[in-house]
Order: sequence, then structure tokens, then C-alpha cells
Amino acid sequence: MRFAALVFGLWATLISSVAATALTYRLEANEKACFHSYVDQKNVKLAFYFAVQSGGSFDVDYSVIGPGDKVILEGTKERQGDFVFTAQSIGEYRFCFNNEMSTFAEKMVDFEIAVENEERAQLPSRQGASPEQASALEESIFKLSAQLSTISRNQKYFRTRENRNFSTVRSTERRIFNFSVIEGLMMVSMAALQVFVVRFFFQGARKGYV
Repeated sequence: MRFAALVFGLWATLISSVAATALTYRLEANEKACFHSYVDQKNVKLAFYFAVQSGGSFDVDYSVIGPGDKVILEGTKERQGDFVFTAQSIGEYRFCFNNEMSTFAEKMVDFEIAVENEERAQLPSRQGASPEQASALEESIFKLSAQLSTISRNQKYFRTRENRNFSTVRSTERRIFNFSVIEGLMMVSMAALQVFVVRFFFQGARKGYV
């Protein structure tokens, strides 16, 4: 029971040291949207992840702007990105998506902004536990946290691939259907044209015979 409480306490400490925001946003055509995150101390890690789930060519312009309008990251026509950088200044950081390049296509963007302290949480002391046991437990929990983060990122990646592949399948299906309709109309038109030509020849022949 004490061991379980110890693990739960450390896990709660780890959770409290990370502030994350995971959102899905519909970016309209010709729209620029910015999301803000405030950093209250220097030398903390900022993690920024985004992926375009649907719309257009699955690309978007992005930028990360720090205090004093300093551009930290930027890119154009990117489908997804995963960045980690250290905040050098205290203040507000803006994470912006720009869809002004599209005149009619809206984009569905999944993104996550995480702010975490670089310092590790201290393991609560337990009576009768040696420092070696506490250190081993701490390392195991941090490894578990890293593995869970990796699984979460992989799930997001596979979700993005699934959405894009499904969009490709729907686009291919629509093109095949349109091509089949056009092909059918062309066949009917050619048949009607052949009937008209044959009738025209026979009518001309009859007139010449008379």
C-alpha cells in the first residue's frame, strides 16, 4: 500500500511539472490563427507538434514567435512538424497557423503545445527505502513516461496517415467514377453519331437511286 502511494505521489508530481494543450482547430480559408502560451521562467522546454488532418493538399504555413516579436520557428506549406526548443526569455509565445494561401479550402489541424520544466521532480522519501531503490523507481517511472509520450506521438502519426490515405482513396474513387461517367457518355455519343452517319448515307443513297 505504501509502495502504491509512493508511485502515485511521484506520478502526480510528474504531471504537475508539465503543462500541455492538445487541440483540433478548423482553419478557414484565408485565415490566420494564433495560440498563446505564457512562460514564467527561463530555460524551460517548449514542445510544439502539429499535423494537418484534412483539407487541400494537407499543408499549412506556421510560425512560432517569442517575446519581443522574435521569430523562433517558421515554415511554409508543411504537412506536420514536431519541435522542441528552450525558451530563453520570460513572456508570451505565439504559435500561429496561416491558411491565407488557400482561397476556398479549409484545413483541420491537430496541434499540441507543451511547457515542461527541465528539472526532474524529486522522489518523495519513504521510511525504510534505500536511495538505490528510490533512484531505480524514479528511473523506471521516467522511462514509462517517455514510452507513453512516444506511444501518443505514434498514435497521432498513424491517425494523420490514416486520414490522408483515406482522403486519397476518396479522391481516387471520385475520379474513377467521373471517368466512368464520361466514358459512358462518350460511348453513347459515338453510338448516336454512328447511327446518324449510317442513316445519312442510306438516305443519300435512296435519293440518288430515285
